[in-house]
Amino acid sequence: MYQIVAADSRAPRDGKFLEVVGHYQPTAKPHTVTIDRERVAYWMQTGAQPTATVRSLIRMTGLLHELRLKSLGRSEAEITEEMEKWQEKQAERRQKRLVVKSRRRQLKKEAEAQPVAEAAPEAVAEAAPEAAADSAEEVKGEDAGA
Repeated sequence: MYQIVAADSRAPRDGKFLEVVGHYQPTAKPHTVTIDRERVAYWMQTGAQPTATVRSLIRMTGLLHELRLKSLGRSEAEITEEMEKWQEKQAERRQKRLVVKSRRRQLKKEAEAQPVAEAAPEAVAEAAPEAAADSAEEVKGEDAGA
């Protein structure tokens, strides 16, 4: 579990921080992101620059989109409507990704099962030259003895 914090850029990476603004738990299925939206918005409006990872986590929650709409001067009703559309779009994207993942797993299983069925004839073909070489050595041994 990781804390999402607001920190002074002059402080060491694991050093003093200003405030805990959220938590990220990547090991949970599905992973969980808990963010105090008001505090994150406050820090970003005061000039805080999130790291790439934290930016992606904030983006997943929709907060970046909401802040952008507010900066464009949209009304609360417009923002609410836009956020609903955004959430529907995200749900569709998640569903598509699940379908693609499922299909990839299925293709991988089929590909793994296919070489096993084809490997048996190859094993026989590989064994045949070895058997021929063994019988040729036996014939040479018999000729030497005669």
